[in-house]
Amino acid sequence: MEIGEKLLKQLTEAKYLCVENSWRYRSIIRFFYIEYEKMNYWLYKEDVLEALISSERFKDYTVEQCRQDLDALCEWGNLVPVQDTSKAMTIEEFKNKQFRYQLSPYSVEIERMVIRLENLKVENASLEPTLLERLKMEIEKFEMMSDKTPQQVGIWWNNLNEDFKRLNQNYQDYIRELCSIRAEELMKSREFLIFKDKFIEYIRSFVKGLQTNSYAIESVLKSVGGECERAVFDKVIEYEMSIPRIENIATEQEMMESISGRWHSIKRWFLGQGAHESEASRLFETTNDIIRKITRFACQIIDTKNSLANRKEEYKKLAEMFVSCNDIDDAHKISSLVFGLFSTRHIRGDIERQSESTSSSVYDEEALEVTIKPRVRTFREKLVRNAISENEDRKRVMREKIMAQRLQEAEILREIVNGNEIDFESIGNIEPHIRNTLLKWVAKGNSSKNRRAKTDEGASFELVYPADGRKCTLECSDGKFITPAYKIRFEG
Repeated sequence: MEIGEKLLKQLTEAKYLCVENSWRYRSIIRFFYIEYEKMNYWLYKEDVLEALISSERFKDYTVEQCRQDLDALCEWGNLVPVQDTSKAMTIEEFKNKQFRYQLSPYSVEIERMVIRLENLKVENASLEPTLLERLKMEIEKFEMMSDKTPQQVGIWWNNLNEDFKRLNQNYQDYIRELCSIRAEELMKSREFLIFKDKFIEYIRSFVKGLQTNSYAIESVLKSVGGECERAVFDKVIEYEMSIPRIENIATEQEMMESISGRWHSIKRWFLGQGAHESEASRLFETTNDIIRKITRFACQIIDTKNSLANRKEEYKKLAEMFVSCNDIDDAHKISSLVFGLFSTRHIRGDIERQSESTSSSVYDEEALEVTIKPRVRTFREKLVRNAISENEDRKRVMREKIMAQRLQEAEILREIVNGNEIDFESIGNIEPHIRNTLLKWVAKGNSSKNRRAKTDEGASFELVYPADGRKCTLECSDGKFITPAYKIRFEG
């Protein structure tokens, strides 16, 4: 695939289809296109305005809005403006810039495509096994084509591609139609039972043809060699090159890529590629799923119909039982068995049962008391006021303990200070709390821009990085700690 500048640039001509106020832009372009088909190529602003305001949707459309819309379409390349100065009698009229507008070639093709999309509908959607048979016959001719003339090969190649294209379109449209929401609703209706057998027979006929022909096609495709493929492709290219064309003439390389790509698509459809299964296998599974779905829906309809009939007999029997009751008490008893309680309350919660038995009755277990609260917004639980406890002794003991610990740490740190600095490489075995203090100072130094900070006692220090980035190992009582060879240099 060749990716050129034309492919990479934005197609601004299609911008009018999906921007704000696109309903106005599309109406203007459609008017220009209709006039273009009448060979009326050049239109004035007044012509556009007159055509639009004739519609009820454009009753509030103004001249200024029309001018702005035309300018936007000109900017996107949909319209080609030409200043009409032939009728200018004065300088003032010339300055008013009366323009004529013409639809650009891109816009003509885009609007044609939009009209085709608006009128797009599924035609001839079917699962005819004859398409597979015809495709098999064409593929079986592949090896013979190497001895035919380029014209015969070209006609055969076009027929093969048309059959393959029609097969894809027909089965995809048919499957999409069967899997639509509307089709499923129809399958759930009773009227569908009339067509059920005919539907299933039609799909099974296609599945049978798919099985028979796909295996034969697979065998032929596997037997075709690379030299034979190349010879046939060369004759197809020779046939295509022999057709005189004025423009859009593809090179031999581009034709070869297109032809080989189509042939490999046919092979992938029947043989698959790598770990991916073939499209024929997927179609086989899809059609079987559709048959199962149709059968399931039909069974559900029949079951519903039968259950309604059985329920009718049950209701009739219940009515006879109520009529045969001697008094109202007997009727109440039957009603409790048939309909249950009319004012049942279900209480849910985290209840711990004494027994895990599912057959035990609630009367077999002890009663459970549940405290409920009023469901009103003004309700608040009563607050219990407690006296504040005195913790002076605990605070004093904790304070003395912390002060003693800090004095001990300060004493140990003074021991490892050598000439107003602590060199991590020369530190001996230390305790974990001393290591944590050193790391806390390192963190303070790292968080400062100039690497200067203060200890908790107020001593200022500077964190010095190792010049060569070397590391050292701190021997601690709980293990070894690898760190950069910092130096903590105290001031004063």
